Parts: sequence; C-alpha cells; structure tokens
Amino acid sequence: MRREKYSIEDLLHLMARLRSPDGGCPWDRKQSFATIVPSTIEEAYEVAEAIEAEDYDHLHEELGDLLFQVIFYAQLGREAGHFDFSAIVDTLVRKLLRRHPHVFPSGELYGDNRGGVTDEDGVKANWEAIKAAERGAKGESGTLDGVALGLPALTRAAKLQKRAANVGFDWHDISGVLDKIEEEIAELREAVESGDSESAREELGDLLFSCVNAARHLKVDPETALRQCNRKFETRFNAVETSLKKQGRRVADASLEELDQLWQRVKRAENQKA
Repeated sequence: MRREKYSIEDLLHLMARLRSPDGGCPWDRKQSFATIVPSTIEEAYEVAEAIEAEDYDHLHEELGDLLFQVIFYAQLGREAGHFDFSAIVDTLVRKLLRRHPHVFPSGELYGDNRGGVTDEDGVKANWEAIKAAERGAKGESGTLDGVALGLPALTRAAKLQKRAANVGFDWHDISGVLDKIEEEIAELREAVESGDSESAREELGDLLFSCVNAARHLKVDPETALRQCNRKFETRFNAVETSLKKQGRRVADASLEELDQLWQRVKRAENQKA
C-alpha cells in the first residue's frame, strides 16, 4: 500500500534494501565511501545552483538528492561497524549544542534556553573559540590545521585567510588588498614578459589568492562570485552566438572586432533591461 507521505525511517529502510545482498541493487551494492564522493560534491553544487537561480520548485528535490548521500554514507558506516545514521544525528546535535551556549547554556536541548550572548560579534567570537578548542582536542594545534584539502581552491583560500585573520594576520582594510592585487599584476606581467612559464604560474596563483582576499574583505564568497560571473559569460556568449546563427554564420567565422561589437551590444541590452 502506497503511503501518503514517506518518512526518514522509510528512507533508511529503502537504503538498506538497495544495499542488501539478497535482492538489492547491483550498482548500489558495488559502491564504497570513496566511489560516491564525486556524486556528493555534484549534488551539493546542484543545491547551490537551485538556490542561486531561486528555483524553489526544484530545490526540495535537490536537497533530497543531497540527503540521500548522507543516508548512503550512514548505511556504509553501519555495514562496516563504524557508525550509523543515529550516530550521525547524535554527533551533530551535540556539536550544535556545544557551539551555541548563548542559546543552550545548560548544554541540553530541552533545558534552560535563556541565552547569554545576544550580539552577533559575541556569537562569532564564541563560535571561533569553541571551534578552536575542538580542533585542539583533535590534536590540531596550528592556526591553519584542519582546513580540508578537498575544498575548491577558492573556498580553501578564503578559509585559510579567515583563520589567519582571526589571529591578526590581515590587512587593516581593503585598500591594502587592492594595492597587493596591483603589485601581483605587475609581477605577473614581468614573469610573462620574461617567458618564464613556471614563474608566471606562481604569480598567477598569487594574484588569484589576493583576489580571494579582496572578496573576503568585501564579505563576498569567491566561489559564488565566480559562478555568477560564469553564468553571465555563458549568457552573453550564447547571445552573441545566437545573433550570428541568425545570419547563418558561426562564431569562428567572425573577426574579433565583430565579436566585441556584438558583445558590447549584448551588455547594453542587459543594462537597458536592468
């Protein structure tokens, strides 16, 4: 009998059936922690894409796909005797209670919820202190310890810079960052003109790192900013290509000057709509 609405318990049961040696799905049974990591990353980006597009009709579906990744890991963990879904939930709730003493001063979910710190700066200071203590308990004594190597490079750069800034290693304001960007551009030009490709690669990395620093000072997520720029470029390029197709031509057939004129026309049309 089909249920009116399924629950998390149904999802856990479904996952166990998919992994069952007796009548389960051959593909699901072959998977491991490592093999589903790419899917997890992909699903997380699809959630981000739906949010940025304000596609709320499909967001709940994308969130479900991401949740399924957690359920999959939980089943793998249960089979291997490492952990199960209840352990994931318990660990998460305990961590959130520990990191929100301003809401749960007793450390209990249903205890006295009269908080202490009420301003945002105080909350952030508490949060960072608690996280630092957690890292210390894991043996991560260095300021930059524990920043995941698997993060996208722009995101990891922002996290490394934030950690350093928390201990005072930072520019006083964005003007210093902008000066640094100009300095890195000059050094990149010099490396390019010298023909030293290895030096140019290094200087380009320094420039990107400085741009991430500018994003951090502007309180802009660099990954989000670059994704938005990618979408803008894609939209404009498609418009240029469509314009040429209407003339029976390809982008490769047009001169750079003509392409630039079409590009500027697309930009002007965007500005008029705005």
